[in-house]
Amino acid sequence: ADGDLLFNVNSDIRFNPRAAEQPEWQNEDHHEEFLPTGETSIDSYPNWLKFHIGINRYELYSRHNPAIEALLQDLVSQKITSVAMKSGGTQLKLIMTFQNYGQALFKPMKQTREQETPPDFFYFSDYERHNAEIAAFHLDRQVEWICIRRKGEILILDFRRVPPVAGRLVNMTREIRDVTRDKKLWRTFFISPANNICFYGECSYYCSTEHALCGKPDQIEGSLAAFLPDLSLAKRKTWRNPWRRSYHKRKKAEWEVDPDYCEEVKQTPPYDSGTRILDIMDMTVFDFLMGNMDRHHYETFEKFGNETFIIHLDNGRGFGKYSHDELSILVPLNQCCRIRKSTYLRLQLLAKEEYKLSLLMKESLLKDKIAPILYQPHLEAMDRRLRIVLKAVSDCIEKDGYDNVVENDFNTDVNTVTTER
Repeated sequence: ADGDLLFNVNSDIRFNPRAAEQPEWQNEDHHEEFLPTGETSIDSYPNWLKFHIGINRYELYSRHNPAIEALLQDLVSQKITSVAMKSGGTQLKLIMTFQNYGQALFKPMKQTREQETPPDFFYFSDYERHNAEIAAFHLDRQVEWICIRRKGEILILDFRRVPPVAGRLVNMTREIRDVTRDKKLWRTFFISPANNICFYGECSYYCSTEHALCGKPDQIEGSLAAFLPDLSLAKRKTWRNPWRRSYHKRKKAEWEVDPDYCEEVKQTPPYDSGTRILDIMDMTVFDFLMGNMDRHHYETFEKFGNETFIIHLDNGRGFGKYSHDELSILVPLNQCCRIRKSTYLRLQLLAKEEYKLSLLMKESLLKDKIAPILYQPHLEAMDRRLRIVLKAVSDCIEKDGYDNVVENDFNTDVNTVTTER
């Protein structure tokens, strides 16, 4: 239905990318394919725009949307035409614009694959990891799985709520310094004693000469996350996560001291009706598997009201520790004892030896240009955490009964997941 699409291409908005972009769109040698009506054919749209058009009430992209693989390719191959620092946030992030006018958020590499978050770091001062952003995208979607005598599509979490992310090697001189018009960024470039090109930008954490990002000699790896539609075209609502941490060195949040906290949440809109509490449980499982403690807010598309999915943005603080499972991330599930049947069945499948989560993730991540993305102990930690999630659900079922814990989101007539995902 039209009401389920973020954009109705035929009536809501006549998509002319030039209207949404900078004056550079007025480029005389840029050719487009026009229909007899004078409108541009959707087939001729760049892949980032096809991605935007495909967003709907239930997911960021459909399971078999060919534009997503093409967009991932664009993220690593399109010429970077301009770079600017992103305002807000605690750590340095760059907005990169491509030759086809698409944009992506660049998070540079700050840690090697083997490094763990130092034990004395608070979660709110942890590094944001580029490889965590890439791995989160793969965990959230599905992978082509090839095994003996069989090729098929095996779903990982299959939420499709993370915007496409790909790893890329960037030339800091040619693709950042020489194309930025951001003087504050440009001024922070220098040559290190080892003759490497470095820069540090401006931000509240880790933007100093001591924490500079240095190339070898000027190559740096990072993650590029495709932008969502501009807020002027598709407003998003920001919600405070009910299980937000205190972000304080000594204080505890209410949910950490009140075991009945979920009962209070369930009486508060939008958690008192619809599927939002189940969306929070999906997000809880997603974050626990990654070890991400930094989910203070979340966003939804305003157009869809409360009956829509949570966008899983900003996953850079995942995959920080493989030797520790942060059980407090799982508190929402333990307190509420609710989970979607589709999610529960998928988790049970991923716990089987032939569809092991770590193997599927490893296979999926090999497709990225800067693979390997995760250190093997991180992959093994996900299998261990998956068993902990399944044990938590099992304990809930034993306490409250299957039907009170597992929400049937399947359409029994056709044996498919309903659109109330």
